[in-house]
Amino acid sequence: MKLYISTKAIKKVTISNSGKGSLAPALAIRRLWSSRALFPVVLVLGILLPFLFLRAAFLVLESSSLCSSSLDCMGWRLLSGSDASLKIKEELTRALLEAKDGASTVASGGIEGSFDSFNELVKETTSKRHDIKAFAFNTKALLLRMERKVQSARQRESVYWLLASRGVPKSLHCLCLRLAEEYAVNAEARSRLPPPEYVSRLTDPSFHHVVMLTDNVLAASVVISSTVQNSARPEKFVFHIVTDKKTYTPMHAWFAINSIKSVVIEVKGLHQYDWSQEVNIGVKEMIDIHRLIWNHHYNNLKQEDFEYEGEYTRYLEVLSPSCLSIMNHLRIYIPELFPDLNKIVFLDDDVVVQHDISSLWELDLNGKVVGAVFDSWCGQNCCPGRKYKDYLNFSHPEISSNFDHDRCAWLYGVNVLNLEAWRKTNTTRNYLSWLKLNLNSGLALWQPGVLPPALLALEGNVHPIDVSWHVAGLGHRSPEVSREILEAAAVVHFSGPAKPWLEIGFPEVRILWDRHVNLSNKFIRKCKIMG
Repeated sequence: MKLYISTKAIKKVTISNSGKGSLAPALAIRRLWSSRALFPVVLVLGILLPFLFLRAAFLVLESSSLCSSSLDCMGWRLLSGSDASLKIKEELTRALLEAKDGASTVASGGIEGSFDSFNELVKETTSKRHDIKAFAFNTKALLLRMERKVQSARQRESVYWLLASRGVPKSLHCLCLRLAEEYAVNAEARSRLPPPEYVSRLTDPSFHHVVMLTDNVLAASVVISSTVQNSARPEKFVFHIVTDKKTYTPMHAWFAINSIKSVVIEVKGLHQYDWSQEVNIGVKEMIDIHRLIWNHHYNNLKQEDFEYEGEYTRYLEVLSPSCLSIMNHLRIYIPELFPDLNKIVFLDDDVVVQHDISSLWELDLNGKVVGAVFDSWCGQNCCPGRKYKDYLNFSHPEISSNFDHDRCAWLYGVNVLNLEAWRKTNTTRNYLSWLKLNLNSGLALWQPGVLPPALLALEGNVHPIDVSWHVAGLGHRSPEVSREILEAAAVVHFSGPAKPWLEIGFPEVRILWDRHVNLSNKFIRKCKIMG
């Protein structure tokens, strides 16, 4: 072997060899260059082949909707797949728009509402090779059928929910029976309420008079207990409880046995009132008209079709127990119930007092009859579900010409009542006049309930008070009040069907009521009333 190297520059290298072994180095070098050239090719193929495989798989799946055979369309779609995808999207969009705007009759053999599940729809579509339009129409039919089922289920749930609110729990019925028995056998349960030394306070205007109209013993006890517990001067309070004849003995027995030191409590039954003939006739006429209103709307409710979405909830209010409760309707006769009082605070039996309410008696109503909250926790002028249009029939000219349908309705449940102004303005007589007008107008001026006729009778005589006095709506389906607002409220009101003493009450807010139930009381324990 000879090796020549130039001394001027390394420009040329010559290797010469003679003999049999001369091809070995050349082959080694050639193999080296071949392996170096093959490595990039293998690397590129390793990247491209998986991509090509995925693309081919995607095209096979995509072509199944357009071609009778995936292999027949494969070659064409390898180059024009993106255009075909765009075509499918356009065709699907057009089919969906036609299904949305057109009739629900399904082309290509589809049957409206024949599928009970999405799996059945897919099986039918793939087995009979329906086109995209048929699939869109069948999907629309399936969704409409499901929507109807959901709407019907919601309607039934609302009905059952309101029906549940009408029942008396076994535990409360037990409490009344045991207290009535106690009244019969225990002289202490029949003791005078209030004691003779406190009778003078019943008409003394220097005390804070609280009025409740209720036939619920447990609820009345919670209202009084929570008020006294949060009062700075509980000895200033005088509680007046008016109840019906059947509840009088258990109500009297409870507060006679569980007397609260230095607090005056009066329990009086409707049968103990000696009203004039005029008042008796007025009360009977009022109750009769309210019953006619209830019957009218209840018959309409039975004929109502709730299969489709609509404002059916306002029709269901006729199922509320307050619609026929004489204790609720008698609040318009509070001045006649307490002829010797000029100013009181009225509390519903489904409220819990959380702060001292003594300053309510110091509020100046500027000559108005009622002090009430207009705007609730949700903010100024929000009044969700509490506008005049939610209670009154504005298709009647007598309503539309005198009232604004977007006005916020004031809240019943925590009210300051100026009974002196009430009597001067003849509010009760005005209330009865509206009832008679409603009777002569086919019972269609308002929805059943206590508040609608009161809105009309007290128009212009309601003075707004601060929203912190009264947070309502805790008995409705979705109480959305924050914990901070609830804790800051002077009074929380379980207005709505889900009362805290019912099983349908909401646990997250019922705790505000449960904390004032006397679980150590022997009657509470025996009747298994759980707080």
